[in-house]
Amino acid sequence: MSKLVMIIDDSPTVRKIVEISLRREGFRVAAFNDGVEALQAVTNRELERIPDLVILDIDLPKMNGYEIARYLRSKSAWSNTPIIMLSRHNGVVDRLKARLAGVQTYLSKPFTTQMIREAVNASLKLTREAQAV
Repeated sequence: MSKLVMIIDDSPTVRKIVEISLRREGFRVAAFNDGVEALQAVTNRELERIPDLVILDIDLPKMNGYEIARYLRSKSAWSNTPIIMLSRHNGVVDRLKARLAGVQTYLSKPFTTQMIREAVNASLKLTREAQAV
């Protein structure tokens, strides 16, 4: 079964670039415009399972990325799901806030598709290794 990646970003361009890049690598992708829409899809079982990884922007309508990450981390089913923050913010404070919210990897925009693929593969590899221990 291929890995499922959830993308939450309000930019249609970013969503499409990341989605195409990951689909080419064999991932299944569920893309959402905002965190509330994504959380509703999970809650309403529109997704058949919890994603293996989440790619999340900070600046989102309704709930920001930090709030979404903290919410996901508060649920035991999501405790081992890697979260990659993808944002135009590149400051130390932004990175620290993301880490405190439960984000493992922080990528700044602009990004390359290679950066995305490497971050996704590294995050999933670390998760597999942690589960094996």
